[in-house]
Amino acid sequence: MKNFKFIPVILLTLLLPQQFVRAQGVAIKTNLLYDALLNVNAGMEVGLAPQWSLDVSGNFNAWTLSHGRRWKHWFVQPEARYWFCDHFAGHFLGLHAHVGQFNVGGLKNGLSFLGTDFSKLSDYRYQGWMGGAGVAYGYAWILGRHWNLEAEIGVGYVYARYDRYRCAGCGERVETNKPHHYVGPTKVAINLVYVF
Repeated sequence: MKNFKFIPVILLTLLLPQQFVRAQGVAIKTNLLYDALLNVNAGMEVGLAPQWSLDVSGNFNAWTLSHGRRWKHWFVQPEARYWFCDHFAGHFLGLHAHVGQFNVGGLKNGLSFLGTDFSKLSDYRYQGWMGGAGVAYGYAWILGRHWNLEAEIGVGYVYARYDRYRCAGCGERVETNKPHHYVGPTKVAINLVYVF
């Protein structure tokens, strides 16, 4: 009976086209920029064809900062990549989507960027969800047999819905279910990559 559990695997191997049976390449990665900001993050990329791959990354931050500040979020960002040579090396273009939730506030700053006034994060807390899509360009340097370094920048659109609260720590809601549209950078990464 123990040997019968391998029959589906053997049949699947025989029925799949030869290009899927061969090892296509898998990589795991971490974004060093997110690591520096204490965001737990990880990514996995799978080669689909000689010049195509699928990258899925995500990050999570649940830390409570001092002085009532919050920078909590999670998001996932899948991306289809076209490589100019072979996957995991050289130049690539990407088409990504992103979805997640956030709870951010009490962050002192005076930044206003591309129609979004981030200085409002100083006095209010925003809690909600977001989704969108974008395009990216990147380059991967081969450091060794299994190690790569990858840089990527992307621009796109984000649609968000949020509730706004009077301060980072209090529960007094001043706005409910407000929409926000953002166009600008949606991806910045310096990834340390391990290729299997």
